[in-house]
Amino acid sequence: MTTVLTANKREKGSRSSLTQIRQNGAIPGVVYGYQMEPTAITVDARAFAKILATFGNKSVFQLDMDGRQINAVLTEVQRCALKGNVKHVDFKSINMSEELEVDIPVTVVGHAAGVADGGFLLQPNREVRIKVKPTEIPESIEVDVTNLAIGTSLYVGDIRQQFSFDILQEDDYTLVTITPPAAENEQEDDTVDDTPEVIEATGQNTAEPRE
Repeated sequence: MTTVLTANKREKGSRSSLTQIRQNGAIPGVVYGYQMEPTAITVDARAFAKILATFGNKSVFQLDMDGRQINAVLTEVQRCALKGNVKHVDFKSINMSEELEVDIPVTVVGHAAGVADGGFLLQPNREVRIKVKPTEIPESIEVDVTNLAIGTSLYVGDIRQQFSFDILQEDDYTLVTITPPAAENEQEDDTVDDTPEVIEATGQNTAEPRE
């Protein structure tokens, strides 16, 4: 999915100028990569937020910059730690005819048999890195967990052949695992040992004298 976003060139400036850009409803950023020098830009904050909400951050952006169309992917989004609003964005221009590496979320589908038996489903890794043409980037990778029993796991090696693109992780990269139900907590034995201490009778007072 390609989404169009207007990008305006900007002059690199001070921290105060970046604050002013954000106050004016824009987001400072940079675009770099294929057939271009790193260029400072701004994008409209509302338009960018709408695209993220609709298409996610894995789509190919078509940046319209001074009449030039630049195909790019989003490589970094910096957010304010307190408010969560976007502070800065990085785009990488790409060659649409060449494959690129991108991280894609893993979506679990189906109801695991092990969960029905009381187990718990865990996802130790929620993304995989794939190598794919820009026009074929999926929104996510779906993995079916229906047949997973308690004590079993699903690995990259189990799903690799289901897709036309390359998954770059090793075969033993764990995607989903079904753990057994938690054992009941056993009551701790708080019984105090009242067995009297055996003291050797030596006839000698070994205690230190009190001063």
